[in-house]
Amino acid sequence: MKTLVIGTGGREHALALALSRDPSVAEVHAAPGNPGIGAFATLHPVDLMDGTAVAALAAEIGADLVVIGPEAPLVAGVADLVRAEGIAVFGPSKAAALLEGSKAFSKEVMAAAGVPTAGSYTCTTAEEVAAALDEFGPPYVVKDDALAAGKGVVVTRDRDEAIAHAAACGRVVIEEFLDGPEVSLFAVCDGTTAHPLQPAQDFKRIFDGGRGPNTGGMGSYSPLAWAPADLAATVMATVVQPTLDEMNRRGAPFVGCLYVGLALTESGPRVIEYNCRFGDPDIQPVLALLESPLGELLSGAANGRLAGTPAPSFRDGASVTVVLASAGYPESSSKGDVITGVGAANGVSDVDVIHAGSKLVDGPDGQQLVTDGGRVLAVRAIGYDVEDARSRAYAAADLITFDGLQRRSDIAAEPLGVVEGASLKDD
Repeated sequence: MKTLVIGTGGREHALALALSRDPSVAEVHAAPGNPGIGAFATLHPVDLMDGTAVAALAAEIGADLVVIGPEAPLVAGVADLVRAEGIAVFGPSKAAALLEGSKAFSKEVMAAAGVPTAGSYTCTTAEEVAAALDEFGPPYVVKDDALAAGKGVVVTRDRDEAIAHAAACGRVVIEEFLDGPEVSLFAVCDGTTAHPLQPAQDFKRIFDGGRGPNTGGMGSYSPLAWAPADLAATVMATVVQPTLDEMNRRGAPFVGCLYVGLALTESGPRVIEYNCRFGDPDIQPVLALLESPLGELLSGAANGRLAGTPAPSFRDGASVTVVLASAGYPESSSKGDVITGVGAANGVSDVDVIHAGSKLVDGPDGQQLVTDGGRVLAVRAIGYDVEDARSRAYAAADLITFDGLQRRSDIAAEPLGVVEGASLKDD
């Protein structure tokens, strides 16, 4: 099987790496990719938002499977143009990707499917916003209806901040705050059938203790020994399958990854949000532990034969990912800072350095690796248990340096099952 991974970030690096380790995958290509992916795959300089160009590339290289990583090209309909060429795609159509492209649409589907989720109001005027905030009270949850690169959600006790965010967004969804640890569950879907992957937990705030502004994710780990043993089965029955059925009723079958963001509340798991692709970095430790072949799984979904594809299996042990972000992130981003130590970190046993915001530039002694903004690298380790994996990840991360490097020191630390943003409950 020849595979083509579309995207530039850590998610795409982790996916491409897992595909490269699948014996059924003969070639891994990526467009446009990043320096980490380029170490083992063939890179192509294609605009990932140009569906016609992506489809042409897939046809040119004879791709058997195209895996579209980020949400923006999916919401823009790139998968549709590739499918129109008769090439199998893991990633939803434009119509199905609206589950992430519009928070209001997502809540509408959840309501129709009877999915347990937060109460919410969709608001377009200042008066509607004020009424919704008063209805739910603090902490206030305000979500931009459209895509916002992971920065469209504000959760705050400050009513003025909530109002200001709503005003800046236009149409917003205002929700009740769900109290409980958050869990990411990824379901691989072929439109009618789905297989769950092992749950993970993501750490979204920039500072230790779940404080500071939201980011795209500063670290993650799996498995979650504290989560209910039947969590995946419960979510598949009460969330994923009803959602697939509802999307079919709407004539927009969902093929790809349905990312279910959950809060484990006292009344059970409730959906915080849907995404239409794998999460980053929370998919990274899950893929590290995946024992069964990823290519076979994604191809089964893309070709509508998941029912006959074995469910994914996972190795014993645990995996922890620690993100290294650039100076100023998430409010701003530093670029061009020289990165050292990646080779040494990669040399640590059971560690992969995943590239997300890095690039190669010409330096005085040849090409050198520099930061390209945002979340630059992720250090992912496998261990006997969470504590062992965590120790390996941080030991390897200690070997990497660049100016302004930011990282959290409490990824996967006790107590496990943390509530990110716990400071929101402070009086």
